[in-house]
Amino acid sequence: MNYLSVENFSKSFGIKPLFQNINFGLAKGDKVALIANNGTGKSTLLRILSSKDVQDTGTFTYRQGVRVAYLEQEPDLNENQIIEAFVTTASARILEVIEDYNLKLEASSSGSDAAYKALEDAQALMDSLEAWDFDRRLEAMLTRFGIKDLTQLISTLSGGQKKRLALALVLLDEPDFLILDEPTNHLDIEMVEWLEDYLTQSSVTLLMVTHDRYFLDRVCNVILEMNDGTMYRHQGNYSYFLLKRSEREEAFQVEIGKAGKLMKKELEWMRRQPKARTTKSKSRIDAYYEIEAKAKSGKRQDELKLDVKMSRVGGKILELKKVYKSYGENHILKGFDYTFKGGERIGIIGKNGIGKSTFLNIITGKEQADSGKVNVGDTIVYGYYSQEGIKLSEDKRVIEVLKDIAEVITLSDGSKLTASAFLQHFLFPPEMQYTYVSKLSGGERRRLHLMTVLMKNPNFLILDEPTNDLDLLTLQKLEEFLENFAGCLIVVSHDRYFLDKLVDHLFVFKGNAEIKDFWGPYSEYKQVVLKEASDKKKSPEKPAPKPTLETKKSTPKKKLSFKEKYEFEKLEKEIPQLELNKKSLEEKLQNTSLPFDELQKLASELGEITDNLDEKSMRWMELDELMS
Repeated sequence: MNYLSVENFSKSFGIKPLFQNINFGLAKGDKVALIANNGTGKSTLLRILSSKDVQDTGTFTYRQGVRVAYLEQEPDLNENQIIEAFVTTASARILEVIEDYNLKLEASSSGSDAAYKALEDAQALMDSLEAWDFDRRLEAMLTRFGIKDLTQLISTLSGGQKKRLALALVLLDEPDFLILDEPTNHLDIEMVEWLEDYLTQSSVTLLMVTHDRYFLDRVCNVILEMNDGTMYRHQGNYSYFLLKRSEREEAFQVEIGKAGKLMKKELEWMRRQPKARTTKSKSRIDAYYEIEAKAKSGKRQDELKLDVKMSRVGGKILELKKVYKSYGENHILKGFDYTFKGGERIGIIGKNGIGKSTFLNIITGKEQADSGKVNVGDTIVYGYYSQEGIKLSEDKRVIEVLKDIAEVITLSDGSKLTASAFLQHFLFPPEMQYTYVSKLSGGERRRLHLMTVLMKNPNFLILDEPTNDLDLLTLQKLEEFLENFAGCLIVVSHDRYFLDKLVDHLFVFKGNAEIKDFWGPYSEYKQVVLKEASDKKKSPEKPAPKPTLETKKSTPKKKLSFKEKYEFEKLEKEIPQLELNKKSLEEKLQNTSLPFDELQKLASELGEITDNLDEKSMRWMELDELMS
């Protein structure tokens, strides 16, 4: 039986069908990516499978006993809780098991068989949930995701911090089946690569939606593609999926061409207005309509053409001289110098909270430097695509948002597009243009934000995490535009594929105002980092100094874990029983009248018990010393 079976699933949003009669199954260990354009119900499908929403028709079934965990694209957390209270609430089940174990451990000191059996049951449950070192794993996971101040209110966290907190607790739960909606959003590259390794090595069954193509390629072994309401399954990674989808589309176009030729022939027969008096003629009429439907099914894909006119760039572009910026002890820039050249393409990488967005805000004048000069050329027109997006009135329609900026947009060849035509280029068909902003998905809002940036004809583009929430089609078209963009480009992104394709060099923010300028794409930088790490491991390290009497005294005693406490209590019961068994065998061996075979057997048993007793006694002494 599959870990998950989905049968005849359908779901509509109002009158708009998202998906209809889809079927698929996932086996244990499958690492699956769900791929579809925005607005086609990817996130809705994940919500249904995690019981956060309901399907219109169809059923889904998990194998009995499978534990399911779900990470939403925008986690809904209790804003009034502090992080510590939220962690306690989210981990309530495992904490209850630990508390119950402690109570059973205390009760077992009575020595009754019932108490001892209850303790064994509690231990088995601790084993199944891997709860022995929960505190250590919790601290390590929260630290890994940059969550240190547990007294902080949830309401004070950024969207990215909330996502990381929710992701940390989902992974800590160690479920059998994991559902992730855009897990790499708001993570820095180092964190994305850690998550990539974690999921690759884990035995968890995975179903996720992500736009990160390197992540897709390296983690997934199954691709589920939703296209025009049909579900296609590809047994392989993202590269294999692209190959098979291309082959399928080519074959489909050939079939459409054949259907078109046949339709012309049948159309002539239909124009003679045959009367469907016979079964044969009626059958031919029905067949004609089927051929017509197939011939017209080859919809031309909407193209996202972002070839807007760029303002002229003068000789002076942007110059930073001895720029300093810090927040208390947190230094962002310390005497930073750089002069931008025409057509320069820079990627910015570094951990979250290290100052990347602050750097962009200083360049664009949204924040002031503490000291130094930021000289911007007179002809520079910024186009700034920020993580926060733009503040839009929820009761405005999509087309009104654009018309507030401009009624028409000038393209590079001098021709003009109306706001409505420009929206269509961005995959907003006429029926969507009068949709209220409040009805748009996260990806559609970010696409609209991108349009408002490009409409201003910028010659210096700054994109802060532009790939978040954009579907793969939009990303590919955005990359095509940026490859041909003649102005200056700065990109802050965790999308390694995006960086490799578009930038010439990197500003690597390392913290404490250290910024390294690396010439080359991200993949080359990563190879250099790995080589440096490898060389460091190979170089001999100085042996640690031997502990002195003073350091031994100052070293705190190790606290026993739950499992070690249980082991200690168990040994205290087992050792006396082994000593009794040993004494009994020794007494039996004193009886020389016993047959030789029996004496030999008793001697063998005594040897085993003696070895076992020595081993357990040694372990008891180790644990006793730790407790003292």
